[in-house]
Order: sequence, then structure tokens, then C-alpha cells
Amino acid sequence: MLALSRKKGEALMINNDIEITVLEIKGEQVKIGISAPKEVPVYRKEVYIQIQEANKEATDNTEAVNQLASLFK
Repeated sequence: MLALSRKKGEALMINNDIEITVLEIKGEQVKIGISAPKEVPVYRKEVYIQIQEANKEATDNTEAVNQLASLFK
């Protein structure tokens, strides 16, 4: 993991097209802004984990997949 120090208004770049800017600092909370192309998904980590779990649950449910496939036979 790369750890960087940034002050309010300072930014960092990821690749050539993703910019992360520190917008505000209030005590323990930091507000950041992310500029990225529309095709780059950006999620809070807890939301990303929920999406991954839902996707895994959906793919693990082979009975539902078989029922869906039988509709198109």
C-alpha cells in the first residue's frame, strides 16, 4: 500500500485519467472528490463488498440458473 500525505485542495493522479482531490478535512473525517472516466466504476468499499457477495450468491444458485435456462429451450 502506498501512503501519501495531502492537504486540502491537493490531489493525486492514478494512471492518466483518475484524479483524487482532498476537498475538506473535519476532525477524523476527510471528504475526497474523484474524477474518473464514466466506464471506471467507483464504489465505497462496503458497497463494493455487498455487490461482490450478491454476485457470488447469484452464481452459486445453480438451480435458479437451470430454471432460467429451461425457459429458453
